[in-house]
Amino acid sequence: MEKQKKNQTTKNIILIVFILLCLWVFGLFMFVAEIPIQKKYKDKVRTDAIIVLTGGSGRLTSALALLKEGAANLLFISGVYRGLDVRHLLLLMREEGVGIEDRIKIGNAVDTIENANESAEWVKQNDLKSIRLVTSSYHMPRSLLEFKNILPSMTKIVPHPVFPKHVKQEEWWAWPGTALLLISEYNKIMLSWLRLQIQTAFS
Repeated sequence: MEKQKKNQTTKNIILIVFILLCLWVFGLFMFVAEIPIQKKYKDKVRTDAIIVLTGGSGRLTSALALLKEGAANLLFISGVYRGLDVRHLLLLMREEGVGIEDRIKIGNAVDTIENANESAEWVKQNDLKSIRLVTSSYHMPRSLLEFKNILPSMTKIVPHPVFPKHVKQEEWWAWPGTALLLISEYNKIMLSWLRLQIQTAFS
């Protein structure tokens, strides 16, 4: 009898693990489906400012191009990723006479939570009503989750995803590097969601 109970307990544990794994896989594919797909963004929506989250290829250059094109008056570079490169780019722009370096502010966040926190403080200081958020496509869902949680509800956020060449969104499961990146990002957004739920419950 004792052996039968142990066997049943083991079967129950295996079943629970299997169900959780199926839910996790289903959630992963739902998450990937929510990631913006590459296309040409033709929207001409102008915002009060551009906020770019450093840490991925193409983000900063896209944000600088938007600023030069007049998509916004201000640019906030959130994060310290390759900070020397940021300052080097600003120096080059000054030498080329672009004249936009005085409209750029550089933050020092080290993760997405700090990105949202320091950006929200900057938005408040400058009394901004709308921002264009620039980050990698796979990072956009988690960034929006964090930003919407901390920014005032009336602040308009215009997502502007950047599409790194090394991230293969089509048949992503066939590309080990992309698959690992998306799995990691999926786990991070789940943890972020759980953290925010706990904070809400105890606030």
